[in-house]
Amino acid sequence: MSGDTRTSTSERLLDRRKRLLGPAYRLFFDQPLHLVRGDGVWLYDEDDRPYLDVYNNVAHVGHCHPHVVDALRKQAETLNTHTRYLHETAVEYAARLMEEFPDELDVCMYCCTGSEANELAVRIARAYAGGEGVIVTEHAYHGNTGTLSQLSTTHTYVQRGPEVQTCTAPNSFGGPYRSGDAHLGRKYTAFVEDALRELRTHGIQPAAIFLDTFFSTDGILTAPPDYFHRVVELVRNSGGLFIADEVQSGFGRTGDHMWGFQRYDIVPDIVTLGKPMGNGHPLAAVIVKRHIVERFAEHARYFNTFGGNPVSCAVGMAVLDVMERENLQQNAFVVGGYLKEELGKLQSKHELIGDIRGHGLFIGVELVLNRETLEPASGEAAAIVNDLRNRGVLIGTTGPDENVLKLRPPMVFNRENARQLVDALDAALMEV
Repeated sequence: MSGDTRTSTSERLLDRRKRLLGPAYRLFFDQPLHLVRGDGVWLYDEDDRPYLDVYNNVAHVGHCHPHVVDALRKQAETLNTHTRYLHETAVEYAARLMEEFPDELDVCMYCCTGSEANELAVRIARAYAGGEGVIVTEHAYHGNTGTLSQLSTTHTYVQRGPEVQTCTAPNSFGGPYRSGDAHLGRKYTAFVEDALRELRTHGIQPAAIFLDTFFSTDGILTAPPDYFHRVVELVRNSGGLFIADEVQSGFGRTGDHMWGFQRYDIVPDIVTLGKPMGNGHPLAAVIVKRHIVERFAEHARYFNTFGGNPVSCAVGMAVLDVMERENLQQNAFVVGGYLKEELGKLQSKHELIGDIRGHGLFIGVELVLNRETLEPASGEAAAIVNDLRNRGVLIGTTGPDENVLKLRPPMVFNRENARQLVDALDAALMEV
């Protein structure tokens, strides 16, 4: 296909998309990418040009992994129904999944999406605590339902009631309190104290603090070691629960642990899972302590037509198979360590790189115009993302100022892939 023909085809597709899907959708990149297939860490456009995927955590064990696809096909041609019938796969997958959690978290409730899981978690917390108040970070994203739009402070166009209060995320690089301060955990906990105080001012009982344990949309942050213990104790003493949103940071992505919350030696009351569970198939879950869900069940029933269906559970089981057989958590640890080391070399070469943080295959590279003032290089970050797209490497941005390069590839990402990323990023930084 010639370049002109490809361009005209993509333009026609873009025009039809705008017309049929409406104006609320958004696309990646200044020059939208028309993808037709995927394989492992690679995505291919209509001309069969490969793109290294360093962004997509949905295809957790790689795009179109044959073992996952085969499990889906076999179960789909046998039976697909819902959880009001007995089916072994739903029970066996729940048992296997909960082997990865602390013993206290012993109930699995199935959903289809991370948004559904987060919505259910909030319902359960509110039923248990007897209050409506929820605390989130100032630049959080937890989903797209009505309730979660209120709790996703990245949605600046949404009006929130007093039952939603925010706290400043523990940003030791560019936040109000920074590395070297011996009291970071205590000082960032004070923002949660302020939020609880504001709830009380409005006569609202707190139900939960709801945190993404990697603070993904806040800029990919590592909390001070004592932060979660302080915050969770504070909220629990006020009658609320701790909900850990593991949709992005879970399933071994951090390398050293299966779940993000394990880095802080804390056990949440409720954990939510999504995207990576099904490698692109819609599968999500709420993992919760039994006594908490028992109180919820006294006044409510839960049913989800597609949540926990046999096909989804077979896919989820296959994802765990691949993670174990291919040792992907260890791969994230080793390759992620190598990637951070190589990015550190770029930092010494390019003044634009202010900070490199994260763990395993979840890394943030913060770009700043000045390392003293830390003025965010938002425009430069956007330019680099688009430059890399043209070089065949796909990444994204995150953070309140969208100046943090978000590196979050499928878990089969290897050293050769990391080398390609670093070389392309080096070239893009020189171009900027």
